[in-house]
Amino acid sequence: MPRLLVSCGEPSGDLYAADLVRHLRARMPDDPPRVFGLGGDGLSAEGAQLLAHVRDLAVVGLWEVVSHLQHFRRIFRALLAEVDRERPDVAILVDYPDFNLRVARALHARGIPVVYYVSPQVWAWRSRRIRAIRDHVAHMIVIFPFEARFYEDAGVPVTFVGHPLVDLVATRHDRDGLLAAHGLDPARPVIALLPGSRRKEIAHNLPAIAGAVRLLAERRPDLQFVAAVGPSVDPRTLRDSLPSFVALVQGQTHAVLAASEAAIVASGTATVEAALLGTPMVVVYRLSRLTYLLGRRFVKVPHVAMANLIAGRAIVPELIQDDFTPERVADSLLPLMGPEGHTMRVALAEVRRRLGDPGASQRAAEVVIGVLGRQENR
Repeated sequence: MPRLLVSCGEPSGDLYAADLVRHLRARMPDDPPRVFGLGGDGLSAEGAQLLAHVRDLAVVGLWEVVSHLQHFRRIFRALLAEVDRERPDVAILVDYPDFNLRVARALHARGIPVVYYVSPQVWAWRSRRIRAIRDHVAHMIVIFPFEARFYEDAGVPVTFVGHPLVDLVATRHDRDGLLAAHGLDPARPVIALLPGSRRKEIAHNLPAIAGAVRLLAERRPDLQFVAAVGPSVDPRTLRDSLPSFVALVQGQTHAVLAASEAAIVASGTATVEAALLGTPMVVVYRLSRLTYLLGRRFVKVPHVAMANLIAGRAIVPELIQDDFTPERVADSLLPLMGPEGHTMRVALAEVRRRLGDPGASQRAAEVVIGVLGRQENR
């Protein structure tokens, strides 16, 4: 029975890792792998033994990371202790670079091959991490088309598999049923609100989003608002800050986006989901002042929103930090209710095409099986 270490520290990573493990099990029915490591409900449902849950790992911001250092060190030590007991044949590290690149170094020292799935954004900032990747990662699996050339040029074995969300984002939803179930009128336009999935990023993003909702409701009384609440987020976190007329829908992000004429989306995985569903959006984000001031000096790309990076041009508005105000959000979103929204949908369709064909997780599983095969033949 092959032994696999899987390490992911965020809900999106758990989603991708779980789908990858599902495809690995399907490809290896007579010898299914034993999986252990760090993850969430998705990996757990696929039979993985979790040493820590993503809800205890997903933090954002410099101070938040520093204040949790002892916690992360305990998890790191526990993970390596389990590695020494189990001796995995291959490790699959998913995104979460500040933690996982340290894990990669420790695994490399133990002679355990590392497959890295979902690249750290070394092409955007902190490019010196490419040295650690070249030294400690046996194979990089990337999900954005422009990443493959970057790693090829750096001498890192790489495979572009496409984006797993192409398969995981369902495009058919019962819009009328969803809205009626939450007391909304299917005949009126809907604006989706996606403030993030982590407690701190919600705290940073929600006040300006709530202010924008109030402005939009004044300017367009026909609008309805639905906030998509992540599965691990307490709805009360949003309810206390948003106007009472905003409906909260938990665990149905794709359905909420598909039901909406436009969306206000915190930068991250949700922007890719909105792009795949063709939902016009305004991308927003705010960090603590210290984290933003320290981090912005190292950013080397002209855009933040993944849709803009993939398109190679600004197709969706980005309102980051001081630009992220209620007035600017409202001013940027209202034009999307007209011809500008149609223009953006056309551009988002091109982004979807560039994200690759369906089957990303299956192709990623083939890469992992290839690395396993090389281990067996040593």
